[in-house]
Amino acid sequence: MQGFRTEDIRNVLLLSHTGAGKTSLAEAMLYDAGVITRLGKVDDGNTVADFEPEEIKRRSSISTALLPFEWKKVKINVIDVPGYFDFVGEVKSALRVADGAVIVVCAASGVEVGTELVWEYADEIGLPRIIFVNKIDRENADFSKVVEQIEEKFGRRCVPLQFPVGAQDKFQGVFDLIAMKPSGEQQSAVGSQQSGEGWGTIDYRLSTNVKGQIDTFREKLIEGIAETDDDLATKYLEGEEIAEEDIRSALRTGIRENKIAPILVGTALRDKNIPELLDAICNYLPSPKDRGEIAVHRGEAEETLAPDENAPLSALVFKTSADPYVGKMSYLRVFSGAISSDSSVWNAGQGKAERIGQLYTMRGKTQEPTSRIVAGDIGVVAKLAETGIGATLSRQDHPVSFDPIEFPPPSFSVAVHPRTKADFDKLGMVLSKLNEEDPSLSIHRDADTGETILSGYGEAQLEVIGDKMKRKFSLEADFTIPKIPYKETVTVAVNAEYKHKKQTGGHGQYGHVLIRIEPLPRGTGFEFEERIVGGAIPKNYIPAARKGIIEGIQEGGLAKCPIVDLKVTLYDGTYHAVDSSEIAFKIAGSHALRKGVSQAQPVLLEPIMSVKITVPDTFTGDVMGGLNAKRARITGMNPQNGINIIEAQAPLAEMLRYSIDLRSMTQGRGSYTIHFSHYEEVPAHLAQKIIAEAAKEKE
Repeated sequence: MQGFRTEDIRNVLLLSHTGAGKTSLAEAMLYDAGVITRLGKVDDGNTVADFEPEEIKRRSSISTALLPFEWKKVKINVIDVPGYFDFVGEVKSALRVADGAVIVVCAASGVEVGTELVWEYADEIGLPRIIFVNKIDRENADFSKVVEQIEEKFGRRCVPLQFPVGAQDKFQGVFDLIAMKPSGEQQSAVGSQQSGEGWGTIDYRLSTNVKGQIDTFREKLIEGIAETDDDLATKYLEGEEIAEEDIRSALRTGIRENKIAPILVGTALRDKNIPELLDAICNYLPSPKDRGEIAVHRGEAEETLAPDENAPLSALVFKTSADPYVGKMSYLRVFSGAISSDSSVWNAGQGKAERIGQLYTMRGKTQEPTSRIVAGDIGVVAKLAETGIGATLSRQDHPVSFDPIEFPPPSFSVAVHPRTKADFDKLGMVLSKLNEEDPSLSIHRDADTGETILSGYGEAQLEVIGDKMKRKFSLEADFTIPKIPYKETVTVAVNAEYKHKKQTGGHGQYGHVLIRIEPLPRGTGFEFEERIVGGAIPKNYIPAARKGIIEGIQEGGLAKCPIVDLKVTLYDGTYHAVDSSEIAFKIAGSHALRKGVSQAQPVLLEPIMSVKITVPDTFTGDVMGGLNAKRARITGMNPQNGINIIEAQAPLAEMLRYSIDLRSMTQGRGSYTIHFSHYEEVPAHLAQKIIAEAAKEKE
């Protein structure tokens, strides 16, 4: 598969709601292209795209698969991405390297929430697209109903190019609404004849009802295309017949300018009408050259590069994976210039050169060596040391970079607990490697609770991470709900005194301190002041007393949580010339702090989060009710274009699994962002429960 020109390449992203049949469609494409000799099935775990053990186990895509093949002298790089929202990071990465998309819709389920989401993603970057209504042979399949849903959700620019003859178990074939005849193999299979009613070549077996539906959809097609071209609009309004070639030419331009999205139909599992879809991809979706010049950064300046192999090099790494035999594999799209095996490139972000060894064309997990990747093509290189996802490769004498790949902020977190000491020691390294493969993850250590926190988009994504930890790195860990980083504070000022006195023979221990504890405004932290006069405590013992006080603050009192927002003043004390020591004053300071805090009416504090929730109008009431049940305060609401943006503040303890709740309440249509705001006092009845649980845990 070498020697394709930039204009003969199509980089096509398959997008859909989970379960609509993207992977089966990719399998049928490979079969029709002659790349494979047998159609694999997702349920059997033998498709080319779903090769990871976690995908075979779940019977669902969880990572991006690259599937190149040749169709009628055009190289098509199919990029199959997961449909489940938990793996949206894979979709966001793949969107950056695609020139067009096929959005797959199930003929039985219709437009689902995942379809709406991927349509929005394509709209955000103006990605040309084709809609493929799949599974037309399924029970309850209804093409007309699905087209209505598509038009309702995405507008009149979505126009049918084909009409299915029969549906469900009676599906016979597809009628071409441009040529007005049975499409492809069906034309010769079912026969056709000439009609004197302006139909052109039609299937003589079509019923009157089906002919009427075909006329209706043909009219939708002509109207939609006429709206994209002034000359055709004039002909249409004047009642002139529009030639087939004019329709196809306008369709090609309209799709590439993102003014129109054609609807095709078929069934991937039975491999029906897939060749016609491949023809449409080649004829209508843009090549990298059609997409025009590429915007890049060169230092502080911006410039554009031509999608040409003679232009300066610019390539974006959009995926990495660990191959057990070759090492790290970096998937990249060359936007301009070319990369050759056994060469050197420049990573401007790291300011370092990278050695390019053997280049590969990947098809699923199968590697095929190649000597060169030209502008517009996608390939893989092994063992890049400094380059991760989102990095730009260029020439050292012409260093450029692309904007980084942006991922939605993660909203679902777990605490990771390795099962053995050896696993604990290598946890950081393992998580770092997994984060290289999936930069949508967030990993940090909570200083207050001491837990390692792993954040992503949902349970499924993090379960997969757990499986990969075990399979790839032999590390077993438990994922639990993270602990809440509660804190404590005082509400009144008190004086406290503690004398540490111990005689054990020889030198004893003596340290005596008097302190004053005062509450500070929320968020102030901790302040220490020393007001010793007359040498009541020697200067060299004061740091030790302070250290003891700080240790007492960290240990807490009520629920063994750190104490915050208080001021401690060391104002008096006594010492013994022989028995006093730094350790004695440290112990005295710690005990004085605990004693004083217990008398200063301590309270428990909890983290309060600022939450911004985006939901369709129809779900606003349910979401508001759910927030009220979570002790949230609504701080604002901003309706816009059928969407409500709700702003609220809520305790972290109530929001740990909110992504699951919101998905359930809004049928997956809601999204939210969350970040820390401040600490507030825990209601008394809840504080008692938390304190009791902390005491039980200590025991």
